[in-house]
Amino acid sequence: MLYLCIMKKLQTKLSREKLQVAARLLKVVAHPVKLEILQTLGPKKAMDVSSLCESIGAGCEISMMSHHLAKMKDNGLLKSEKMGKQVFYSVADVSILKLLDCMGQCNLV
Repeated sequence: MLYLCIMKKLQTKLSREKLQVAARLLKVVAHPVKLEILQTLGPKKAMDVSSLCESIGAGCEISMMSHHLAKMKDNGLLKSEKMGKQVFYSVADVSILKLLDCMGQCNLV
């Protein structure tokens, strides 16, 4: 299947170094659950592991969710704040959410 995205013009030309960073970040989010985490948290929400798991549903396991959250945090996509015994995760830079918008607008999904 061929997907086409028609753009008026390419907005940004990235340096080789930035392309390497972009490739690393894309690799980090290259899992449906990780993309759903970004979508669920959105620009304003902060949620703990069990709430995220409950929100995503479909056989989500706390250990798997914790692994995904740690990897995303380690790569700067998420930030965390500890409140008592719970850790709440949120999107570190909301501009990453444009990735989901772009895919939807370009008929990539």
